[in-house]
Amino acid sequence: MALTLTSLTEHAELGFDAIIDVRSPSEFAEDHLPGAISLPVLDDEERARIGTIYKQQSPFLARKIGAALVARNAARHLEGPLAEMPGGWRPLVYCWRGGQRSGSFATILSQVGWRVELVAGGYKAWRSLVVAALNEPPAAPVIVLDGNTGSAKTELLGLLGQRGVQVLDLEGLANHRGSLFGHMPGGQPGQKAFEGRIATALAALDPSRPLVVEAESSRIGNLALPKGLWAAMSIAPRVHIRAELPARASYLSRAYADLGGDAERLAGVIALLRSQHSAEVIDNWLTLSATGQTATLAADLMQRHYDPRYEKHRARFTRPGDTEVTADDLSPEALPALADRIATVLPGLAP
Repeated sequence: MALTLTSLTEHAELGFDAIIDVRSPSEFAEDHLPGAISLPVLDDEERARIGTIYKQQSPFLARKIGAALVARNAARHLEGPLAEMPGGWRPLVYCWRGGQRSGSFATILSQVGWRVELVAGGYKAWRSLVVAALNEPPAAPVIVLDGNTGSAKTELLGLLGQRGVQVLDLEGLANHRGSLFGHMPGGQPGQKAFEGRIATALAALDPSRPLVVEAESSRIGNLALPKGLWAAMSIAPRVHIRAELPARASYLSRAYADLGGDAERLAGVIALLRSQHSAEVIDNWLTLSATGQTATLAADLMQRHYDPRYEKHRARFTRPGDTEVTADDLSPEALPALADRIATVLPGLAP
């Protein structure tokens, strides 16, 4: 039986015991349905080999060798990760287009007695839903949380979520802090995976309630924001956090403590700014980095590099009726009260 997906959350709502992606490991790594596990029936090398045989020798030979490989890999999965599954187990299986790989594996599982279903059209059908969803602005009205570098926007976004505000953490989904210094352990997902994460998160929102997102450029690290979301953010009302340089420098020293403790990595990032600043400025930043003066370094980076760029950004996107919230203190103890103040102004910005 094949399931035709009509929404991005349908597969998760139907109560399957597992969602199985039988594509190759590299296909799974690029993107997959949320919650899916990888049980490839052909690995990357086997998939390439079968494709070569199909094109250079014959489709029949490719199918015959492919069937043997699928059966061998299916047996490994049955004896391994699926060995303890009970008789009533109900998996959902998919491949690239819902074709031979998923069909072959589903046939084997059904012969065991499991209640297996396929995704009609496979991953490609789900990806089409993602693309269609992201071509349009979010259904919920968007409000942008803005402020100069070091204004604790990401942390405040999390605190707003804890207070029941509907939020979308784009930097969390991108696994990146949104600047040259923003690399996170594990690296970023691929573009398709990032888009799938965003589309899934948007599909779960209440369209009648405002959605707060952090101000970003059109890219977070190596990843591009979807056009529909970026268009909505560009015209959305904004809450500007106004904090003075010392408070922001202190906050950045704490938030980027992992980077501040790695002088070699920090120096490497600073070196990327050579084309935009004089040798004297770069050398001073490198000295501050090498001597552990992270708060002074953060303040000078913001004053010379980030704040001027933010002001240009702000001039492009500021709208009449935007709200400004001042913050004298961005310490961990002060942020909850600041989040409370931001939450109180949001209803007045929502359409």
